[in-house]
Amino acid sequence: MSTRRLVITAVLAGASQAETARTYGVSQGWISRLMTRYHAEGEAAFEPRSRAPKTRPAATPAATVELVLALRKQLSETGLDAGADTIAWHLHHHHNTTVSRATINRILTRAGQVTPEPAKRPKSSYLRFEAEQPNETWQSDFTHYRLTRPDHRPGPDTEIITWLDDHSRYALHVSAHPRITAPIVLATFKKAADQHGHPASTLTDNGMVYTVRYASRRGGRTALETELRRLGIVQKNSRPNHPTTCGKVERFQQTMKKWLRAQPQQPATITQLQALIDAFTDEYNHRRPHRSLPHRATPATTYHARPKAVPGTDRSSDTHDRVRHDTISKTGTVTLRVAGRLRHLGIGRTYAGTYVLLLVQDLNVRVINAATGELLRELTIDPRRDYQPTGRPPGPTPKAK
Repeated sequence: MSTRRLVITAVLAGASQAETARTYGVSQGWISRLMTRYHAEGEAAFEPRSRAPKTRPAATPAATVELVLALRKQLSETGLDAGADTIAWHLHHHHNTTVSRATINRILTRAGQVTPEPAKRPKSSYLRFEAEQPNETWQSDFTHYRLTRPDHRPGPDTEIITWLDDHSRYALHVSAHPRITAPIVLATFKKAADQHGHPASTLTDNGMVYTVRYASRRGGRTALETELRRLGIVQKNSRPNHPTTCGKVERFQQTMKKWLRAQPQQPATITQLQALIDAFTDEYNHRRPHRSLPHRATPATTYHARPKAVPGTDRSSDTHDRVRHDTISKTGTVTLRVAGRLRHLGIGRTYAGTYVLLLVQDLNVRVINAATGELLRELTIDPRRDYQPTGRPPGPTPKAK
């Protein structure tokens, strides 16, 4: 039984308020106010009253609350970020209203729009890095997206490649393909470079379409590696099992796929998918505020705000040296992968079946008899040709005596 009920019962039974106050350890003034309330409200006096203020002069206006919830719904339905920071940016820039991040969070929580999550790793524990200039580093990666058949059944899988500026998060090139290959990587890089200039460096993971340095067999550079070397662009690759190194482009892909899945009409062809990608890229670059950029600027604003970095010119210390063991074929050739393509080096049918060593430094090659150490051929590969002729007249090659 509550103290209120006991006190009221005792007073109604004839006990004085002073005696009741001593018995139950409460003030006489509180008993007097309680009895007044009992005579006015009856048994409602047995329950405690709310201590909340009757008026809240500093409360957020109802119209602002409705606007916050409407923005949350609109952004969520279109697949865009709908967090408190983004809502605050839209309120400030599009509705001339300033509301703090904490207030927006409280509004969303009271409306049941926020799902509580376990405590995350504090942001201070991450080692952040960011290029100082636009075009200082381009990140690239590709991801998968499944098409949808007209009858709404899952369709064929596609792959989407992205080139992203590390400094501004500006999406330089985004395109869909049935499958990402090394030639496609090179072609998309060249297309981005034609539009935005060449970067000083690139950063990718260790996928075989980007680099073969972790391949089980030591081979030549890929087409991209060769082109970057020719242009004096530094190529950087993340360490295996460290995906956060390329976190900016991976986060972009997550945002893009969330937006794509939110579209009411899912693409059935790569052409339709590319149209949606182009629409998202335009929205992302020019109108969507980016939480990781100063003042929630758009990537396009940040990308064009500073002078762009350019590739270096000193490539003397970046030679590609390797040693290959091979056997001369029946046709008198050995093969060597250069710029992502197999080149056939003519040696001569006379040496068919001979074990050789190939000492390679960039395009310069020395072919040596593995048993005798005899230099069979020395050449500079012409990257425009697959077959590298010996230059000798046709016919058997006389062996040295």
